[in-house]
Amino acid sequence: MTDTQLTTATRVVDGVEVPIVGTWKLDPSHSRLAFEARHVVISRMRGRFRRSNGVFHIAERPEDSSVEVTIDAASLDTTHEKADEHLRGPDYLDVATYPNLTFHSTSVRHIDAERWEVVGELTIRDVSRPITLDATFNGALPVAYGPKAKLAFTATGRFDRRDYGMTQNVGNEVTLTLDAEADLVDEPSDGS
Repeated sequence: MTDTQLTTATRVVDGVEVPIVGTWKLDPSHSRLAFEARHVVISRMRGRFRRSNGVFHIAERPEDSSVEVTIDAASLDTTHEKADEHLRGPDYLDVATYPNLTFHSTSVRHIDAERWEVVGELTIRDVSRPITLDATFNGALPVAYGPKAKLAFTATGRFDRRDYGMTQNVGNEVTLTLDAEADLVDEPSDGS
């Protein structure tokens, strides 16, 4: 454990507070990936994915950072069993054929204050399309607050379900919201 981990989990780059450099692993027990779409176009259907994993590589230059997330498609949960079966089936996620949804970032850009733009590729049903996430860095805590340093952020993005071959009678726009907590698993040594 380094002195940096003991005293702080953030640093300031160009006047902006960001996490320390390192690899941060998504803590699935303290993270939530939710989605929302219109049901039969008039009411809202909300749900979440119960299982996912991910890694956030925080670089010396924050703009060089990257994100990779894998979502277990079968873990979809709307609290409505019949709807869940339909959404897992061939009309939508087709989890028997495509067990995972994935996101990997292609660029990170600071917007203002705690806000960042994370652009990447969202893959659903083996179809990859660009998506832009509006992300907010919610802060980080050093090891003194637990066995590992932690960071938290919230990210929201929207996509058109038809781009992924899902054409049944729900609203076209789907909103994804990730409330993430991650643990520092690897901090580079000085000079990296």
